[in-house]
Amino acid sequence: MHPNPVFHDADTDRNIAFARDRGFGVLAAQGAGAPMLSHVPFLISEDGALVELHLVRSNPIARALKTPLEVTIAVSGGDSYVSPDWYGVPDQVPTWNYVAVHLTGTLEVRPAGELRDLLDRQSAAYEERLLPKAPWKTDKMTPEVMDKLMRMIVPCRMRITGVDGTWKLSQNKPDAVREAAAEHMAGYGFGSEVEVLAAQMRADRNK
Repeated sequence: MHPNPVFHDADTDRNIAFARDRGFGVLAAQGAGAPMLSHVPFLISEDGALVELHLVRSNPIARALKTPLEVTIAVSGGDSYVSPDWYGVPDQVPTWNYVAVHLTGTLEVRPAGELRDLLDRQSAAYEERLLPKAPWKTDKMTPEVMDKLMRMIVPCRMRITGVDGTWKLSQNKPDAVREAAAEHMAGYGFGSEVEVLAAQMRADRNK
């Protein structure tokens, strides 16, 4: 997370909503040496208190879950390089704008009997965003094949104890300067979801 508090102006509800909409992030847990990382899809409960996900049994984090682990899920949004020339004012330096939310909490393995319901809810949440396509459902699977696949994964749940978000959208610049940077970014920027990020910069001006 960026240390400048001006980039932490989003409240918990906005950060949770962003993470819920993305539904995918990097799960990090401390290992014996380097941190263990895994890229995971997830669901966030309606009250914003729980994260649900599943892991392959052979995943190092799953293997370490003999007892609950303190973990963080990093959820990334758009990002882009920002050229000093885009501001239209002197004495600026290069930077990078981005949106990221970190969810911290305690991760535990859940009973195997909860797995099918979790998979059904996960697929339903993702498939509904593909409308008007008819949603894929687990009951389309051959039961024996589905059972075999489910034996390879474990359901997990994280109780959220901390939420932190960095929305680095040039809030530390005057409105006209930020707008100029957003316009140039939309036209020439590079990174991830650059046009979305530029739109967020403009929206932040009008809060």
